[in-house]
Amino acid sequence: MGHVSTTVRDVPGSSATLDEIAERAPKGPPAPITAPVSKAPRERLVSLDVFRGLTIAGMLLVNNPGSWGSIYPPLEHATWNGWTPTDLIFPFFLFIAGVTTHLSLTARRARGDDERAIRHQIIRRGLLIFLLGFLVNGFPFFTWGDVAGIAHPTFVQRVVDRLYHWRIMGVLQRIGLAYLVAALLSQGRTVKQQVATIAVLLYGYWFAMTLLPVPGSSTMGQLVLSDGPRTMAAWWDRLLLDWSRFGLGNHTWVNSVTWDPEGIFSTIPAIGTAMLGNLFGQWIDTKRPLGERLNAMFAIGTLGMMAGMMWNWSFPINKSIWTSSYVVFTAGMAAVAIATIMWIVDVHHVKRWTKPFVIYGMNPMVAFVGSGVMARCIYSIFKVNYDGKPIALESAIYQGGFLSWLDPVNASLAFALTFVLFWFGILYVLYRNKIFFKV
Repeated sequence: MGHVSTTVRDVPGSSATLDEIAERAPKGPPAPITAPVSKAPRERLVSLDVFRGLTIAGMLLVNNPGSWGSIYPPLEHATWNGWTPTDLIFPFFLFIAGVTTHLSLTARRARGDDERAIRHQIIRRGLLIFLLGFLVNGFPFFTWGDVAGIAHPTFVQRVVDRLYHWRIMGVLQRIGLAYLVAALLSQGRTVKQQVATIAVLLYGYWFAMTLLPVPGSSTMGQLVLSDGPRTMAAWWDRLLLDWSRFGLGNHTWVNSVTWDPEGIFSTIPAIGTAMLGNLFGQWIDTKRPLGERLNAMFAIGTLGMMAGMMWNWSFPINKSIWTSSYVVFTAGMAAVAIATIMWIVDVHHVKRWTKPFVIYGMNPMVAFVGSGVMARCIYSIFKVNYDGKPIALESAIYQGGFLSWLDPVNASLAFALTFVLFWFGILYVLYRNKIFFKV
């Protein structure tokens, strides 16, 4: 216990001496002198920032190759069922969002915020994340290429055409919705109630996707899981996102048209991913020794991977429709990955390699939104003359700067790595100046 000093202050309007004060004091054993005890500083686990930064850097790497036709297999998504390392990035981000949600809201409660204020923050943050993703989808808010049926469209016609094809859902939109619903479903609930909620989400989705007939056909969902446009999730996507029947355009993903890989119905199990992250955040935040927490994370994560692989036999692991087996498998792998990084960084203090990923992890929204806008510009909008013909700026950089001296697959990878390093430079400047954008 630290040294405690006491002072006697003069009382206004009184001229009592110390002896008189002593005489007037009540007799008996002296009351113990207590000093305010400050709370121990909150444990800061650098590993969580590292994991989030690795996820963001990985997302930029796989989303921005030099050529989509020349990619190393681990940097591509699985064609349909199954998984590659690339298919782990999105659920890993949702999982760490769930972990940090618990830590962030716990800190707010410690500062004295009531549950109503916390609920308002959850709703505001979730909707703002959704809005950011929606605006990135619409950028630059006019159709920059050809407009179907109009030879020489005016600017107004280009804006209208963009509105007709503005995709509603997307990666950030799913993150925003999953965060919002998962946080609200976890607020004020016991661990048992949260586990029960996750089970209802995952088993309910499995039941709807496999055992119910897809509307408009007499085919049970299980029999069409291998055919994306015929699944139950695709039917809901068309119902909710394709407004062509009202003359208002199709707002699904342009590359699939008949369904959306981040559609509304398949966001239901993604909420389960975020809730599982929230549960792990609660475990990480306990006062148990770090080694004990890590042992449990390794054990439960391994069991999750095994359970997901077993569920895969009847409900295949699939990112595009975010199957329940995919949720359990990737959450288990995320738990093991985080535990491994915690063991390296926070137990053995091997931290020299972590700084670039901490920098990425401190400004994830800047990296995601900024890189998305930049990619739209250089891949599609900005054109330059190259070998006598107009091509996208990205293609000119790729062909002139990388393909001219590397074989296609390595040139494509080199471009992607350069893109990641470029954004690291931007984030480093923000980090050095202590500028952090939080939603």
